[in-house]
Amino acid sequence: MSELTMKGVIKLINPVKVISDKFSVREFVITTADKYPQEVIFQTVNDRMDVIAPYGQGQEVTVSFNVRGREYNGKYYNTLDAYKVQGEAAAPSVLDSILNNEQDDLPF
Repeated sequence: MSELTMKGVIKLINPVKVISDKFSVREFVITTADKYPQEVIFQTVNDRMDVIAPYGQGQEVTVSFNVRGREYNGKYYNTLDAYKVQGEAAAPSVLDSILNNEQDDLPF
């Protein structure tokens, strides 16, 4: 299967859901910039949850993902399993700078 990617702006990042001691999931939603924008939910699991960590709501990203399908009790389900997120990482905020006692070169 060829690499699947989707570009959009992060709308929501959910907290980590611990399913069991060996399985955790984190979901996030991006809004595409198509003629008819779509809100698409992705999930990251276990050791891949850190791929979304540097990003925040409102940032434009490109998500690389796999489509996963399964059957449960005669019904079929799909998930979009993100394994890479690219974009500009969130810049440290002014509050982070103050809390970290960083000095700047402002003349006042």
